[in-house]
Amino acid sequence: MQANSASGIAVSDECKLKFLELKAKRNHRYIIFKIDDKVQRVMVEKVGSHEETYEDFSNSLPDNECRYSVFDYDFTTDENCHKSKIFFIAWSPDTARVRTKMLYASSKDRFKRELDGIQVELQATDPSEMSWDILKSRAL
Repeated sequence: MQANSASGIAVSDECKLKFLELKAKRNHRYIIFKIDDKVQRVMVEKVGSHEETYEDFSNSLPDNECRYSVFDYDFTTDENCHKSKIFFIAWSPDTARVRTKMLYASSKDRFKRELDGIQVELQATDPSEMSWDILKSRAL
C-alpha cells in the first residue's frame, strides 16, 4: 500500500479486492469508498449486491459528505447487444466541508489509478449530475 504524495492518503487492499470482484465476477452492483481521515486511508464503506438498483446506490451516498464510488451499469444497445460499463463517480456535494472536498479532489486521480478497468468518470455535486439519463448517455 503506497501513500499518495499529493494528499498522503493510502488505499486499503480491500478497495482493490472489491473492485476486482465487481470487474471480473460482476458480483457487486456498486461500491462506495470513504476516506478515513484518522488513518489517512481510502476504505470500502458499502458494497451493493448485484440485485440492488441505481436508486439503492444513489440513496447510499450521504447528503453532505464526499465519497468515491463505482457503479456497474448494465445496458442493452439498439442492436440488442448486452453490455456493461464501469462508472467511477466522484461525489462531492456542495454542502460538504471545504477541507473534505479538497482532500477528495487531491486524492482522486491516485485512487482512480488503483482501480484498473474504469470506463467512464463522472463528477457530481448533486444527484441531478449523476441521474440515470446521464449514465445512459455517457455509456454509449
